[in-house]
Amino acid sequence: MEEHKKIYRTIMEDHFPDDMTIQFDKHRLIYRKRAWKLPDSASQQIIEKGLRYGENPGQEAALYELVNGNLVLGDCHFIEPGFGLVSHITDEDMIQFGKHPGKINLTDVDNGLNILKFLMKKPAVAIMKHNNPCGVAYGESISEAYERSDMADRIAAFGGCAAFNRPIDKTTAEMINQNYLEVVVAPEYGEGTVEILAKRSNLRIIRIRKIDRLEQYRSLRFVDFKSLMDGGIIVQQSPVNAITTKDDLKLATASHKGKQYTISRMPTEEEYEDMIFGWAVEQGVSSNSVIYVKDGVTTGIGTGEQDRVGVAEIAIFKAYTKYADALCFRTYGVPYKILEREIQGGRRDPSQKEDIDDQVTREKGGLMGSIMVSDAFFPFRDGVDVAIKEGITGIIQPGGSERDFESVEACNEAVPPVTMVFTGQRAFRH
Repeated sequence: MEEHKKIYRTIMEDHFPDDMTIQFDKHRLIYRKRAWKLPDSASQQIIEKGLRYGENPGQEAALYELVNGNLVLGDCHFIEPGFGLVSHITDEDMIQFGKHPGKINLTDVDNGLNILKFLMKKPAVAIMKHNNPCGVAYGESISEAYERSDMADRIAAFGGCAAFNRPIDKTTAEMINQNYLEVVVAPEYGEGTVEILAKRSNLRIIRIRKIDRLEQYRSLRFVDFKSLMDGGIIVQQSPVNAITTKDDLKLATASHKGKQYTISRMPTEEEYEDMIFGWAVEQGVSSNSVIYVKDGVTTGIGTGEQDRVGVAEIAIFKAYTKYADALCFRTYGVPYKILEREIQGGRRDPSQKEDIDDQVTREKGGLMGSIMVSDAFFPFRDGVDVAIKEGITGIIQPGGSERDFESVEACNEAVPPVTMVFTGQRAFRH
């Protein structure tokens, strides 16, 4: 067993070069490998090393920062040097090393920032796991945003990466210290907060100073590489989220066999707010995906499925499961699964679980009043129907299906009617 554990503590040598140049016709982009001077847990010596390993132990990996060159292809002017975020983390910014960082730790940070760049108007937190959000939330304060994002899915947040768009204060640090995270990243850490967070010796505490300027990254494109197993490469422009305000959204309409179909109810201002929030979060979710949001927090997240109705149902199932766990934790101070086990062992009254289950059923897993967010159109109305049964009040989706009229009908037939808007753009992410 100890041998198996050891592979996860191994810091691999990598044989990637210190510098890398990528040439597009006459344009050259120059990258420099990032390494940090960190204490080696085995020898207690200071070593200079980049990533621990790649996605798995046994995979060498390296992190590179763009340091020179610019790229213009067609009408697209890609991001220039000087905008480094994750790739510009210095020794000084690696406030506590914890375990030596690996690829997934830093790609989680990157995708957390990718979501937060759309959510800078208020304190917000994105808790990430395997490059998908567990919970994302606004708050009136950064501590409230953290509490809401954590309680959105306490189970998945365990061992995750929490990205903050405001400096961490003592209240937030104490809350973080009650949970188990792998990584915390923020623009700054208030007086006394590092000492609190450092009680978790394996926690990676990282500062990225440009988080307060994340909004300027909304429209900056980068070259997105996908390597194929045969050594080939697909390159594409990174996407741009075109939805900034409610004026960018269109009330859902469709036509079929000469008949016009239009949504009967306009969204309220609160629904518009959640639609824009949900569409921002959707930019960081693996496709096919459907998520639900309410009052500036995620209520259910379904990722990476092959069919749309299936992922809508999975997100509903997850919402019920996570809502039960949150209620149980707030009421009895233990996770739902532990409550079940203690009841089975005769150490708790079964009525405690019954009360939780009854409340979850009555409140439909916290989905009532939520907005449904889909990264692509609904090919059939079944995806819309399963969400309407759970009490959602609105839908945001790209539109463009041959059967959009069926989804419009489903919304108008609901009691009360459900509103729906089109974004006019898809948000696939693979």
